Amino acid sequence: MKLGIVKFAACTFALALGGCTADTSKEALPVFSLAWSEYPSWSVFGVAHEKNLIDGAAGKLGPVEEKWGVDIELKELDYDTCLTMYGSSTCDAVCITNIDALNPALGRKSVAILPTSTSVGADACIVAGIENVEQLRNHKVYGLSKSVSEYCFVRNLEKLGEKESDHQFTNRDPGAAAQALQTKTDDVQAIMVWNPFVLQTLRTRKDTKVLFDSSTIPGEIIDMVVVAQQSLEKPGGEAFAKAIIDTFYQLNALLADPATGEATLVALGAKFSHLGAEDMRQVVQQTRFYKNPDEALALLKGTGLKQIMKLVLDFCTSHQIVPSAPTIGYGSGADAQLRFDPTWIEAVKNKS
Repeated sequence: MKLGIVKFAACTFALALGGCTADTSKEALPVFSLAWSEYPSWSVFGVAHEKNLIDGAAGKLGPVEEKWGVDIELKELDYDTCLTMYGSSTCDAVCITNIDALNPALGRKSVAILPTSTSVGADACIVAGIENVEQLRNHKVYGLSKSVSEYCFVRNLEKLGEKESDHQFTNRDPGAAAQALQTKTDDVQAIMVWNPFVLQTLRTRKDTKVLFDSSTIPGEIIDMVVVAQQSLEKPGGEAFAKAIIDTFYQLNALLADPATGEATLVALGAKFSHLGAEDMRQVVQQTRFYKNPDEALALLKGTGLKQIMKLVLDFCTSHQIVPSAPTIGYGSGADAQLRFDPTWIEAVKNKS
């Protein structure tokens, strides 16, 4: 205690003479928070912390944070809590789907800065003793209502020429629905769930099969990072967006490198339901990453995104998922409640 006082006094005296400098660079960096939950392309951020690309604790920096001059605070939570935090403005950014991003955008202007992945089979209708979609009409299909699951279910019915009104989508937690089918619970012969429940159910109960899945609607279910417009406008806000994007692509580079790919995939699996490398290889095929800037820019700057978001918006309004339709814009100049903007991906790509 006394030694600390002596050191402080000595440094204070030295500063007056110009002979002692205090390192305040880390303290001066702006801090921004990202709320993320367990999902393949979002667990990237937790693994990036473990691999020391970033340090997810406030006040500590990894090399990516030092590069962009910003301090990233990671908040690992369950998905619903992430959505609540973002909606209540208690975090700057959130890992979220394009479907779920609509509601918070009504009260908080939001910018989708980074698509991380898209579902290509990761969401599936699994059945037992049901041969076709016509037979499915006679059974309740259990899954989480007003969610990606119901969206994928309805879109597949449309593609199969079926009427939604002829089917019985019934609300149930996906984990409980999967457990019920796996254990042959009476009256549960069809579920609509996502990974890891898809993987676990097919493996546990051999007489089940996939009737249809999200591979029929590629690109429509988009996992992404959304940042509040107000946070982007703060000092360091744009640097935060670039650091998040840079982190994502650096971790994807580790996945693609033969020398580090297996270990990185295992680390992702540990974050995502404790799956091993073999399971994760299947998971990342069904949850296709936008693994580099070019893939992300093709989505954000392509004509298909507007058509996708019209489908999503129509579904969410017709199913009362949103009380009203938020305005949606594309590019840096758009004035909208939810904007898809490639600006910061382009900046990261050009700098690297």
